[in-house]
Amino acid sequence: MADLEALLDDFAGECADLERLVAPLPPREWARPTPADGWTIAHQIGHLAWTDDIATIAATDADTFTRTLAEAGPKALTLVDEAADEAARTPAPELLRRWQRGRATLAGALRAVPAGVKLPWFGPPMSPASMITARIMETWAHGQDVTDALGARREPTARLRNIAHIGVRTRNFAYAVRGATPPAEEFRVELTAPDGTGWTWGPADAGQRVTGPAIDFCLLVTQRRHRDDLALEADGPDASEWLNIAQAFAGPTGAGRAAGQFA
Repeated sequence: MADLEALLDDFAGECADLERLVAPLPPREWARPTPADGWTIAHQIGHLAWTDDIATIAATDADTFTRTLAEAGPKALTLVDEAADEAARTPAPELLRRWQRGRATLAGALRAVPAGVKLPWFGPPMSPASMITARIMETWAHGQDVTDALGARREPTARLRNIAHIGVRTRNFAYAVRGATPPAEEFRVELTAPDGTGWTWGPADAGQRVTGPAIDFCLLVTQRRHRDDLALEADGPDASEWLNIAQAFAGPTGAGRAAGQFA
C-alpha cells in the first residue's frame, strides 16, 4: 500500500526545487518562453497552480468537480491551455503565492480523504496516493520546461521513482490514446537510479525489456526529450515501439521534443 505521507513529502520536495528556480526571478523573466510551444514560465507555474486547485476540488467536493467538467463540454480539451493563459496574465508575485497556497491546501485535502475513497478526475478515478503521484510527475515535468528555459540544471533525486512508476503503469494507456492495442505480455523495465542502485518493474523473465538511466526514462515518458537523445535500450520490437509513444500524462498525445533540440 502506498505511503501517502511519503508521497506528500516528495511532492513538497519537488515543488521546493522548482520554487528555488522561479522565486528569485524578476517579473519580466516570467515571460521567458519555455520549450512548450506558446508557454512562458508564467504559463508553466499557472498550469501547476490551476491543476493543484482543481485537484483540491476533486478531493473535497466531487459534485462540483463533476459539474465543472460537464459544463466544460466540448471545451474540455482546451480547458488546460485556457486556464494557463489566464493564470499567465496574473502578476508574478501573486501567481507565486497562489501556487504556494494551492499546493499546501491540496496536501491537506488529500490527507482528509477517507480510506478507500477514490477521487473523480479527467481520466479514471484516482486514490489520494495516485493523485499526489500524478502531481509529483507534473510538477517535475513542467519544472523541466522551466529548467530548460533558464538554461539551468537540476540534480536527479530518488523522487524520480514516482515518475518512472507512472511511466510504467501508463504503458497500455499510451496505446489506447492512439487507438492501438497494447501488447499482451508485460515488459521488464530495469532503470539505474541516481544513486546507482536499480529500480525494476515487470517479470524478471519477460521476453522484452527496457533498460537505462532512470532520469532518461522519466524525460522520455514525460516527453521532455526525444528518444534519440537518451541512453535507453529496448530489447524486443514491442518494447521499442513503446519507447516511441510512451506518455505518463493523461490527455491527447503531445508533440514532444525534437531530436537534438537540447545539447
